[in-house]
Amino acid sequence: MMDSGRRRGLNSVLSSLSLLCVVLDLQLDGVLGATPVEIEHHLEMGRKLLAAGQLAEALSHYHSAVEGDSKNYLTYYKRAAVFLAMGKSKSALPDLTQAIQLKPDFLAARLQRGNILLKQGSTQEAREDFQAVLKRSSDHEEAHDQLHKADELELLQEEAHEAYHHGDYTTTVQVLERVIELSPWDPESRELRAECFIRLGEPRKAIMDLTPATRLRADNRAGFLKLSQLHYSLGEHHDSLNHVRECLKLDQDDKECFAHYKQVKKLSKQLDSAEELISEQRYQEAIDKYESVMRTEPNVAFYINKAKERICFCLVKMKEGEEALDICSEAHQREPQNIHILRDRAEAYILLQEYEKAVEDYQEAREFDQDNQEIREGLDRAQKLLKLSRKRDYYKILGVSRSANKQEIIKAYRKLAQQWHPDNFQSEADKKEAEKRFIDIASAKEVLTDPEMRQKFDSGEDPLDPENHQGGGGGGNREWPFGFNPFENGNFHFKFQYN
Repeated sequence: MMDSGRRRGLNSVLSSLSLLCVVLDLQLDGVLGATPVEIEHHLEMGRKLLAAGQLAEALSHYHSAVEGDSKNYLTYYKRAAVFLAMGKSKSALPDLTQAIQLKPDFLAARLQRGNILLKQGSTQEAREDFQAVLKRSSDHEEAHDQLHKADELELLQEEAHEAYHHGDYTTTVQVLERVIELSPWDPESRELRAECFIRLGEPRKAIMDLTPATRLRADNRAGFLKLSQLHYSLGEHHDSLNHVRECLKLDQDDKECFAHYKQVKKLSKQLDSAEELISEQRYQEAIDKYESVMRTEPNVAFYINKAKERICFCLVKMKEGEEALDICSEAHQREPQNIHILRDRAEAYILLQEYEKAVEDYQEAREFDQDNQEIREGLDRAQKLLKLSRKRDYYKILGVSRSANKQEIIKAYRKLAQQWHPDNFQSEADKKEAEKRFIDIASAKEVLTDPEMRQKFDSGEDPLDPENHQGGGGGGNREWPFGFNPFENGNFHFKFQYN
């Protein structure tokens, strides 16, 4: 009876285990496998989405199809086609290789893999695939053409490297033009041509080759660093910072990238801060910041030139004519064709009332950029000021600078008005000369102490010139601001009412 109970218990356990196995089998089949109908559905959806250009969605269905049936060579081949359509040739290669392993006589996969290898510059491996196709189909036209290209590419690669080792960088570039045409996905050829461009003094062309090359290698820290250094040398500090950050994303402990990153970040911060200060019209602080820039990077010409240019600009804005002229002239020697420096030096000459030189600088700037509206307007104003200076220059009459404030102008006026008081002179001729000088002094004071009239004069227009319909500077019916008319009666008794 006890044996019978044990048998019933054992049978119950075995029955439960059998049921568990069935359940587990069904669950695993649902997770790891798929029915032929489901696989066919994924393939059909992948095909339709691929045709519609919905590549990511198509790829998702092909992933499901491969997971459902890992022994179907066509599924791998179709997924490779999607990878290629997405520009992911590296991801396509393993699928093509798997398809070939599952079906060694699958010529389409061999031809496609050979084409990718050729574009990657792997001539020997590409040649093996094209030869394998021709072994099974000797009259295959595309395989013949591609095999010929593989042979041509190998010879050109050897020729380019030989020219480079002999220091003939121009020839190397010419040969690599065809090499890259045949193998656009080969980073080595682009890096070699970039190095030639650097040695030939054409950094921007080097950047054009290195930019795609960084995407063609899985870990191209050296490429990102070189790109960053090239942008840095050209003054493109924001681009430089972006590229060196890409290097640090690959390895945050890369010593070369980190050292360069610290330098670029410091300089970039100083440059941005200086320009922000200028935008806020805090010119002296901006000058101090640009002097820091020159200390941070004394070896790259761009940053020294930029600092000199902007300090020149700030000094002009501060109306420091003589100091501005010195810095602007130094900046002009460094960059003779920089229209901004020529513009600012012209403005420094205007501050110093050297209008002919201001006109010359604006004319030179216009030769370099004839369409620049600011230069045209500046030249027009400088020419008007030159014309006015040959008639009557109110600043020169009072002996003050163009940056003089109202207090300085009134002080100069008082001194000259007393000096040229007509009662101080005895002869008729001297009195007439004094009248003329006294009227000019009064006119200068009137114009330069009135903000609106002064602005007109600074723009090259005499507000007291009868030709401008603004009243006369030496005649007409006008009231003098100090309460007298020197032409009444001929007896000069002046009572000054200083403003």
